[in-house]
Amino acid sequence: METVSKKNRNWAFAIVGFFVLVSIVSYGFHEYYVYLQAYLWFGFIYGMCLQYGRFCFASAFRDLFAVGVPRMVVGIMIATVLFGFTSAFVNATGWSTFHPAPTSIHAMIAGVFFGVGMVFAGGCASGSLYKTGEGNGVSLMVILSISVTQAIFVDVGGFFNNFVPQSWKESALQKGLPPSINVADGWIDQYLAGYVWNQPVLRFAEMLGMKTDSIKGAFIGNLFIGVVIPALLLLIWVYLFWVKKNVVRKVEKEGRSVTLADHIQGFWGMIAASKRTALAGLFLGIACGLQMFVIEGLRMKFGVKNAGTILARLGFDYGLSAKGTVFDPGYWYVTTQEAQWVGWTLHKIFGWNFMDNIFFGWVNGIPNPAFNPADWMSVALIGGAAVMALLHNEFKFKKPTKELAIWAIIGGFFMGIGSRLALGCNVGAFFVRTAQGDPSGWLFGIGMIGGAYIGVKFFNWWTERKMAKEMAGLELEL
Repeated sequence: METVSKKNRNWAFAIVGFFVLVSIVSYGFHEYYVYLQAYLWFGFIYGMCLQYGRFCFASAFRDLFAVGVPRMVVGIMIATVLFGFTSAFVNATGWSTFHPAPTSIHAMIAGVFFGVGMVFAGGCASGSLYKTGEGNGVSLMVILSISVTQAIFVDVGGFFNNFVPQSWKESALQKGLPPSINVADGWIDQYLAGYVWNQPVLRFAEMLGMKTDSIKGAFIGNLFIGVVIPALLLLIWVYLFWVKKNVVRKVEKEGRSVTLADHIQGFWGMIAASKRTALAGLFLGIACGLQMFVIEGLRMKFGVKNAGTILARLGFDYGLSAKGTVFDPGYWYVTTQEAQWVGWTLHKIFGWNFMDNIFFGWVNGIPNPAFNPADWMSVALIGGAAVMALLHNEFKFKKPTKELAIWAIIGGFFMGIGSRLALGCNVGAFFVRTAQGDPSGWLFGIGMIGGAYIGVKFFNWWTERKMAKEMAGLELEL
């Protein structure tokens, strides 16, 4: 095992010390800050887990489709199942803070956008966050691109309203939103209120006539039917198309016919090769479950249903939504809070009104980033990843090249669009939803896989085209 340098160890201690200091000082101002601190320390744990397991959806599908290596995809599926066990337990207790999403084809379409984008960018939303903690400049640009795209995308109207079906507009106007939300001039608002909100919100347990907060519904409906079976089918698909041929080749070299036992052994070997990613997923799942318990407990302690009430009590009511709320999921989530950073900056400093749309003005708000619970989670996630990278001598500042920077911006743009159409990214729209027995998560996942395949094929074409031009130029010089 490589020895950790004194410099890296000191920086790791400094980061942890900073978060401890923030926790102590903020608690000294008021006990309400415990609510924000809960997000901070769970974010720190998520960052450590992500960095340890190299937990990145872009790498998973790029490796699978480009070079036929299934390790990361398999690890993520195992992690989803393990997370599902934790989720089932939390759901059965009735303490879950999870909110299922509307289920329809829009989730799959959004997944395609996101899948293409994450391959272009070289990292998914959560992967880019933890890689930023490793000092990767390209990943930081990806996060910035996703954030700027989301913030602007949710406030776009004008010309784009011409593409909105009249039925969406009429349905949105009938929702009775306050005058401060200008639904008539925002196509994303009409898409959300006029289409997405009209779609069914059901988990597998409810689809089967069970209650989600019952043992039967949580463990049989949501976990076994909604998580284990789909994940197992996906793993079988990966084995049949990418691993089976290697097993057959190995057995035939031994001079014998392939048996069912060989395939079972090969399938298990495929799963066993993803221990590190699966272990990271296990701890992610446990942490997500614990965060739900902690946040729900704090809400009961302080007598609130949303952190917006806490911020108002502390005197930080600027940027609260029309309902007096802020983004407060109660579990692991990324992309929304990063979009809030941009929305707050453009609204507060540059005078761009971001409070007249549903995303910011009605649901999430744009509170000061210094007092936004979900912001504390993302900053701490980067810090947790940095600590883990430092302790494994994997931290290194990497300045982006011009070409990588362009791909980061383009990829972030597509991921930003996909995130907002799906109401979440690879974490919020896939990992968390699937583990909670939400069918919309699998629809997003199918789209994301398809988008990743398109992205890989495009990159192969682009690389071959670029190499052909370089070779042609070399021949001319000779």
